Amino acid sequence: MVTRYLLPVILMAGLMTSCGFRRHKYDDPITKDTKQPDKVLFDKAINDIEHSRYEIARITLNTLINTYDQSEYLAKAKLAIADSWYREGGASGMAQAEAEYKDFILFYPTMEEAAESQQKICQIHYRQMEKADRDQAQAIRAEDECRALITQFPNSKFVPETQQLLRNIQEAIAEGEFLVGTFYFKRGDNSASANRMNHLVEQYPLYSKADEALWDMGQAYGRLGNRFRKQEGDAYSRIVRDYPLSGFADDAKKKLKELEIAVPDPDPVALARMQWERDNKVKPGMLSRGLMPLRRGPDMSTAARSGAPAMTTLRASVPPSVPQVAGGDTNFTGDVTAATVSDSTALDTKPDARANPPSGTAAADSQSQQQPATDQQNAKKKKKKEKKPKQPDTNQAAPVSTQSTAAAPGLSNN
Repeated sequence: MVTRYLLPVILMAGLMTSCGFRRHKYDDPITKDTKQPDKVLFDKAINDIEHSRYEIARITLNTLINTYDQSEYLAKAKLAIADSWYREGGASGMAQAEAEYKDFILFYPTMEEAAESQQKICQIHYRQMEKADRDQAQAIRAEDECRALITQFPNSKFVPETQQLLRNIQEAIAEGEFLVGTFYFKRGDNSASANRMNHLVEQYPLYSKADEALWDMGQAYGRLGNRFRKQEGDAYSRIVRDYPLSGFADDAKKKLKELEIAVPDPDPVALARMQWERDNKVKPGMLSRGLMPLRRGPDMSTAARSGAPAMTTLRASVPPSVPQVAGGDTNFTGDVTAATVSDSTALDTKPDARANPPSGTAAADSQSQQQPATDQQNAKKKKKKEKKPKQPDTNQAAPVSTQSTAAAPGLSNN
């Protein structure tokens, strides 16, 4: 009987909330009590934002900005426009909000709201993140924006919260990398799997499955043969040293003994961090676990809650199966210059560099090798033409002499 009436009440409450009857208080109101016209316009716009009348609020705020260009509420009005787009949501609303927040940071970089605007930009991409096995473009953008806040506003009160967001984001990105490495490992592509796992652990050491990634990396190197014995031992040593409370620690010690490699001592800092993570771990509730498959975003409940997140992106390493060029460092250190050709007839008048390569190049060597064969072919064709007799053409008339008949001997001019 109760369930019969409970469902309509829940549906009615959701309908009223979605239609804007519920008031969501604005985050940055101005508490100054005055009847100045610009303050009246600002208060009216904030009231419209709180009641989800976003378009009307933006019209009012633009009126304030255009009419009172010297108003003390100018910065707050510009921020409120961005907040209205942020609250409206949707793909277009989020894009407009990001643009407005970036404009606010550009014009008012020293205000405390600039750090808040940067955090809102981070939240915009954070909310649009896909699951770990899907496109990670939004996760990468969110990571970059959170790093920008920590770097540009290190003393802001939003830094601790943003650091936790960054740890959550990196947990999702690392999970995607781990899934790819596991796919290679199960497929038998040990070189690709070891390279992927190595980059994962180097880039995101706070990842909740970093110890498992190191174990798979050691297994992959072991399958590649004895010449990767050192890399295999390094992977097992990192499990014992950096993840001492891991479930793979005992097996890693046994592997090190089999490889006759010294077992390292656990790092006390890593041991304390892992112990703190275990003691303060927050498990998701039953409802949250049940709704996880229906959510758009990734599962970040296992993300670390302590430790410094990665602030730089490391360059991916080369898989061990790829042969390296002998001779040490092959990175180019010279200067590359380019100049604009002003002569429009250069392509028609100047020879093509590809058709006339400079001496000493591979193209010139190849051309010089092919030149004798070409000369022989031309000589043979010329010899054939000389041997073939020229046939007279009977259809042509006899040639007529152009000399005067008076010059012929024995002939008279009469």
